[in-house]
Amino acid sequence: MSKGKVLVTGGAGFIGSYIVEELLRSGYDVRVLDNLEPQVHGALAETGSAPDYLAEDAEFIQGDVRDVRAVVDALEGVDYLFHEAALVGVPQSMYDVRRYMDINTVGGATVLDAVVNTKSVRARLKKMVVASSMSIYGEGAYRCEEHGTVYPRLRPAAQLEGGAWELQCPEGCGRDVTPVATCEDKPLQPLSIYAIGKRDHEEMFLACGAAYGIPSVALRYWQVYGQRQALSNPYTGVGAIFCSRILAGKAPPVYEDGKQLRDFIHATDIARANVLALESEKADGQAINLGTGNPISILDVANTLLREMGADQTGPDGRGGKGGMTPDVLGTFRPGDTRHCYPDISRARALLGYEANVSFAQGARELVSWVREQEGKVEDRFDQAQRELKAAALGRA
Repeated sequence: MSKGKVLVTGGAGFIGSYIVEELLRSGYDVRVLDNLEPQVHGALAETGSAPDYLAEDAEFIQGDVRDVRAVVDALEGVDYLFHEAALVGVPQSMYDVRRYMDINTVGGATVLDAVVNTKSVRARLKKMVVASSMSIYGEGAYRCEEHGTVYPRLRPAAQLEGGAWELQCPEGCGRDVTPVATCEDKPLQPLSIYAIGKRDHEEMFLACGAAYGIPSVALRYWQVYGQRQALSNPYTGVGAIFCSRILAGKAPPVYEDGKQLRDFIHATDIARANVLALESEKADGQAINLGTGNPISILDVANTLLREMGADQTGPDGRGGKGGMTPDVLGTFRPGDTRHCYPDISRARALLGYEANVSFAQGARELVSWVREQEGKVEDRFDQAQRELKAAALGRA
């Protein structure tokens, strides 16, 4: 017997498709609304066909979240809503401002407008879960020996131009600060148009949910990786970018010194946490971090992927390599980049009973196995993205 009907916007995308599978496994009927964004899905948008990896048991509708009629139709008979639809890419959002705000903020607003102004939908809908992002934090949390937990703002350009990557206490004591796990109570500091749009998603869904008595949860994703990422999209996750470069026989590019700390969470763990959030009343009205709780440096990510792909020993020469490839540590920076940000997942543990199942070492092996199957199908567009950013006065310094 079905647990209810679920609509997943953006359900044909990388993360959304995993959520669809987890919902189906958990006993829900699933409908997907997705516009098949060409930057992600290539020519599929022209054919109207769902990607091969989308679960066959899911009902697929090609449609845009900015299209009120399409959204209302997709919401008909739905008990639960997952809003995953979004245009991804932090750097690109800074020069494609209107399109990002239109698809992300206006798209999210359109979905909510359909929910609250369609009587049959509003009366039936039991819960909403929305995808937020770690990008809304900006810099992570730090600890100063004198002032305790502090929240530095963006590093000054003059500091970065001098190659001084680490942060100092914002309280004026001049001490270096040590990164610590970022909890949900940290003041938000979105530093990109993409991040602003994700904050909009979170705040709009939680506000409308509270106003109309529809339990709602916002899940703040950290760096998500896994199979199905668009390897030819130069604005996708860093793991996919590194893999596409390695496939092209080029060293993965690492900004600054590569010691930046992040948290990489496998897409299957994200999907499982989404279903936990749906089924946990404790989560209602909350914003919740989703990561593994185990930070890793960007340099370690690059080295792990090189090792798993065998490029550290058998690939073409990279900088400093001895017959094998090594990460291309650029020693340069991109305006707006943060230094360290990784999550405190105590709230996810307490409210969802969540723990990550997949370590980065395990997930990297699985990712690389899939990436090898994509050889010959992937176009490395990193250099193209760098030219676009430079033309928009956002290139690396």
